[in-house]
Amino acid sequence: MWRLIPKDERFFDIFNTMAENADATAALLVEMMQNADNLQDRASAIKGKEHLGDTYTHDLIRKLHSTFVTPLDREDIHKLASSIDDIVDLADAVANRFVLFDITGPIHGALDLARVLRLQTQEIRKAVQMLPEQSRILERCVEIHRLENEGDRVFQDAMARLFKTEKDPIRLIKHKEVLESLERATDTCEDVANVLEGIIVKNA
Repeated sequence: MWRLIPKDERFFDIFNTMAENADATAALLVEMMQNADNLQDRASAIKGKEHLGDTYTHDLIRKLHSTFVTPLDREDIHKLASSIDDIVDLADAVANRFVLFDITGPIHGALDLARVLRLQTQEIRKAVQMLPEQSRILERCVEIHRLENEGDRVFQDAMARLFKTEKDPIRLIKHKEVLESLERATDTCEDVANVLEGIIVKNA
């Protein structure tokens, strides 16, 4: 049961908006990994989501500073907002690398990692929606952790193949950086799950 504290639903509304933005960003990234065309336009669309994410984060931090009693621990509010924003930032980093490195073909493992990321952001969106009632959040967190493990497996397989088959050292470095950014994004989803689990424990 939640402690008897006033709930400011606006915090939860902002979290929902942030989670929805992260999920939409991951969806755009999957499309980019599927179709290596119009890269600049695709990267610009993701950049727009990154700007939105920054705005939502700043709005939440301002509200945190101006609210006397918060529905969750202040540190947890800040951690959750920062972790969700980091997902969008890393997705933007992947998109930027595709344009910066002029990558015009598929990278083995990149689409699978992007799909894992999208599944994680869908779980995050569901978990955040459940925050006011604290219902079934742990189930969503377990799935996020499972998906992170799946992402690790995909990443390791992709890196092993890259170093085995890629003979061009410059292309190897470019593809390695893209894969690493995608893997960090899946790790960051696990950070979100860890924060959510901590919130559940504190408010049990």
